[in-house]
Parts: sequence; C-alpha cells; structure tokens
Amino acid sequence: MNVAVVLLTAALVLVVAVLAAAGAGKLARLDGATYPTALTRAATAFTTVLTLATAAAGALTALLT
Repeated sequence: MNVAVVLLTAALVLVVAVLAAAGAGKLARLDGATYPTALTRAATAFTTVLTLATAAAGALTALLT
C-alpha cells in the first residue's frame, strides 16, 4: 500500500511540474520571448516545482518520523 501511495504521489508531482513548465513557457512566448528563452523559463519552472516537492517531502518525513 505504501509503495502505491509513493508512486502515485510522484506521478502527481511530475504532472504538476510539467503543467507549470508548459504554462511558464506559454506565458514567456506570449510576452514576446524567443523560443530558447521560453524553453529556459519552462525548464526553470520544472526544476523549481521538483525542488519544492523534494523539500516538502523532506520536511514531512522529518516531522512524521
């Protein structure tokens, strides 16, 4: 049961990260940025969401154990 919860949570975090990256890239393009700049902003948003999720998981693990 615990493995399934971990896998589903990881999948959800990845989906949210991809959606945030797509939104950041689209907003950058609408703002007039070039494709490389928009891709850089999307990549930054993706890694930021993953970093935030990792930090939150670490904090929750420290609190619950």
